[in-house]
Amino acid sequence: MSLRPKQFHLNAFLMGVGHHEAAWRHPRTEEYRVLDVRHFQELGRIAERGKLDSVFFADGLAVGPRIKRNALAVFEPVTLLAAIAAATERIGLIATASTTYNEPFNLARKFASLDHISSGRAGWNIVTSGNEDEAFNFGFDAIPEHARRYERAQEFVDVTVRLWDSWESSAIVLDPDDGIFADPEKVHTIDYVSDRFRVRGPLNSPRSPQGRPLLVQAGSSESGKEFAARYAEAVFTAQRSLAEGQAFYRDLKARLPKYGRSADELKVLPGLVPFIADTRAEALALEQEFTDLISPDYALRQLSALLGVDLTEHALDAPLPPLPAVSEIEGGKSRFTLVKELAERENLTVRQLIGKLGGGRGHRTFAGTPTEIADELQSWFDSGAADGFNIMPPYLPGGLEDFVDRVVPILQERGLFRTDYTATTLRGHYGLAPVESQFAQVRNELGA
Repeated sequence: MSLRPKQFHLNAFLMGVGHHEAAWRHPRTEEYRVLDVRHFQELGRIAERGKLDSVFFADGLAVGPRIKRNALAVFEPVTLLAAIAAATERIGLIATASTTYNEPFNLARKFASLDHISSGRAGWNIVTSGNEDEAFNFGFDAIPEHARRYERAQEFVDVTVRLWDSWESSAIVLDPDDGIFADPEKVHTIDYVSDRFRVRGPLNSPRSPQGRPLLVQAGSSESGKEFAARYAEAVFTAQRSLAEGQAFYRDLKARLPKYGRSADELKVLPGLVPFIADTRAEALALEQEFTDLISPDYALRQLSALLGVDLTEHALDAPLPPLPAVSEIEGGKSRFTLVKELAERENLTVRQLIGKLGGGRGHRTFAGTPTEIADELQSWFDSGAADGFNIMPPYLPGGLEDFVDRVVPILQERGLFRTDYTATTLRGHYGLAPVESQFAQVRNELGA
């Protein structure tokens, strides 16, 4: 009797009415739904129907040059996920929040609240924010230096975790007869003082169902990979070929022992933008419909911001001009490198490049039948390039429905994905246990 194969994880990365930058213009979407919370609640229910591990929302802290041509993400993600929590029961809820433009106390409180509201389904995607327009909104004249952002991020996460730990799980007593709400011996100040942060604590939110939210990260620079190896429990990443995926996977997993962690404690989830149809030709034609709706002036502004070069007057049918060295980029170093190497490797014109980036900003796009999509995912999983996948539907809700209703059943038949939830928390979905407070651990070690 053959052993059941190891199963992988699936996250739905949701954005407006679709990941493709022209999704809001396509007849398969209803553009006004980007402003309707019921749309996002529906997406959460669709993902839950497919037994997916989680849904995820990115976030930006500036409008930038996009407002004329693109439907913005209009809701702050923790707030939005609280609304989705009320409409769902099991699906995990992951929100992006910046360590550069927040403070540990208010962010720790937001995510603890979401974890309580959702009965243990919260996750935090940790970003350092590399957009110049965001910097302008928070009193900076330029993007803070890349290395300094990651130094702050490390300390920020350490302080945030201590705040989550400031309540032991058994601190709440709720004894009305004796009038005792909580045991003060199990609620702790953290008294953290450094050049960056001064935080007394404790957090004014009791310990949440998971102990702490799932920690997620998405950077693939050297600093980003080292940060992920130290803190992250899931990594959303962008590789366009199997060989690149395998190399990234090996590299990241090899860094874990340095921090006393095993390979199973971090899940690597590459992004995939799937165009799904009954035949490969129909899927490719569908993808081309979206590509044809790209607004070149919008795409050029986006590409200019990413590459650090003004391309707004550059000829669309010419190759890219000379680009700066990656060492000169203070924003998204890993995405800069990905796009630069893609353009050079395939000798793309600017028009061809923006067409390839329109679906997922550098993430891999794949057009095919449900079986071909399932084959592609299984190939990456079996070949040591992924522990699961970050599914990025190009249009919503239809693209998510097609994946859930047509691809997931194939993966379930192959034993690659769950047929029902076996856990109630997000950490449980990812095979991770609740985390006990460090203060409780010390108490247990002392036998108190």
